[in-house]
Amino acid sequence: MAEQITSRANPLMTHIRRLAASRSHRYETGEYLGDGIKLLEEAVRWKAALTAVVYTPGTALPPLPEDVRQVEVPSGVMRSISPMEAPQGALFLARIPDQAVPETLTGKRYLALEGVQDPGNVGTILRTADAYEADGLILLPGCADVFNHKTVRSSMGAVFRFPVWSCGLGQLKELAERSGLPLLGAALREDTVDVREADLRRGIILLGSEGKGLSEAALSACGQSVRIPMAERCESLNVAAAAATLLWEGYR
Repeated sequence: MAEQITSRANPLMTHIRRLAASRSHRYETGEYLGDGIKLLEEAVRWKAALTAVVYTPGTALPPLPEDVRQVEVPSGVMRSISPMEAPQGALFLARIPDQAVPETLTGKRYLALEGVQDPGNVGTILRTADAYEADGLILLPGCADVFNHKTVRSSMGAVFRFPVWSCGLGQLKELAERSGLPLLGAALREDTVDVREADLRRGIILLGSEGKGLSEAALSACGQSVRIPMAERCESLNVAAAAATLLWEGYR
């Protein structure tokens, strides 16, 4: 049986608002927030570790595991907790999985990000890496939280099934060496290799933010840097577009 909560000040409602607003609260409590029926369906399909679902009367929910807390709230309460301007009838909470990198990487193609701060870009990159059958995404310090509700939404469900890890630059370099994978940095410098001439079928491709690019330390850690050719009048690509181009080159 579903619970009914009518107070905006209820502890669960307060918790949900804090999950939407605070990265530290997400990691202190080990939970993250998702919104919308479509995303909830994906979470159920890919067996995300759901803990609670909050919904408004009349919302058709997918079949949920028996241990998931179900809470019905009035539309006014939903508007007070939803991060969306137009709430879509349901929110859900799920446990954050372990993000520690494995001892070695056993796949062939990985993507790593440094300083990519926009949650929408990180989510789009995650979705693209999943589509082009990369083997995982590694986030270095300075990146948006993969469990920010905006990242979760823009991943279109990929966050529930695609491996994502976090580590420092030194750890990434050691991981690449242990795994026998080349570390390739994306850059626009003159001493880079055109992606049409590089072998991107195997390795870890490292991208930086579109504003700053990769740090000098990151470029120094890479065994090779690659560039995406483009019209001279264009300064750079959006980082998600750059990631899609590089992932496609390896995929094809």
